[in-house]
Amino acid sequence: MGVCAPMINYTEHLTRLMRDLVARVPGLGFIDPSDVLMFARFGRSEASGAFATCHCLTLPTSEPGYYFWRDRVTGRLTRRSQWFVTKSPEVRIGDQRIKYLVSFVLPRFCDQSLEYSRKREHYRGAEPWLAKLDTVVHELYHIDPDDSGLRKIERADGSYSPRSHGPAFYYDVANMVSMYLSTNPDPTMYDFLRHDFNALQKRFGGLLATTFRNFPSFPQRYIEATPDQQPEGADVAIEPLKAPSQPALYTEEDLLTRQFFAESARLPAVDRAA
Repeated sequence: MGVCAPMINYTEHLTRLMRDLVARVPGLGFIDPSDVLMFARFGRSEASGAFATCHCLTLPTSEPGYYFWRDRVTGRLTRRSQWFVTKSPEVRIGDQRIKYLVSFVLPRFCDQSLEYSRKREHYRGAEPWLAKLDTVVHELYHIDPDDSGLRKIERADGSYSPRSHGPAFYYDVANMVSMYLSTNPDPTMYDFLRHDFNALQKRFGGLLATTFRNFPSFPQRYIEATPDQQPEGADVAIEPLKAPSQPALYTEEDLLTRQFFAESARLPAVDRAA
């Protein structure tokens, strides 16, 4: 794509690290790396919010439904939308269908540390950069071994929690981080995590990452109109649904490399000029 070679491609490094983690940590060994695509979103370091997120693309199509509005006084149905279902978009890289996306929020991810985080109790006296390795393992651990979506969090009584995390989740992730490091992996697999965003900028002259063409958006669940399932009274107005603003299918043609800065992300200069 004409980008300058010295820059570090952060998502390429994360993908290589992910493959090494899956190969070395039994608790992640069920993951097929070719099912997972790493990409970047933008997020300022000083802003609050997630450092990374695991997105599942295998959720089934929902049952049909519709939005509706009622009169606040009478409770009578006054308007409704067209019937619709909610679907997952399809992402294909060549012949491979991607099942999971893992997004990393840059530069925020680069600047995280153990201080003030929930995970710090599992890393007493550890170097701050381990927070980033923990986050990578954390997102991979969200993938369900049964290939049914995102991992369900089981309570002590055997029921499932509606929350996506719990104390046991953080404990398991920290154990997997420790297990990975105990296998003596090649330090080049994770050395890039030791540096914050400014240090990476100075060392490599810039930071690149894979994004989607419709950045800052990315593949997300969308609604699709279906034929009406049942008649409604003549006095009920039917509101048409807006056409989906995102593609139902993404391919490698929808992936672009962007350069990330402290306050923005954009295509490298040579690509903008092309």
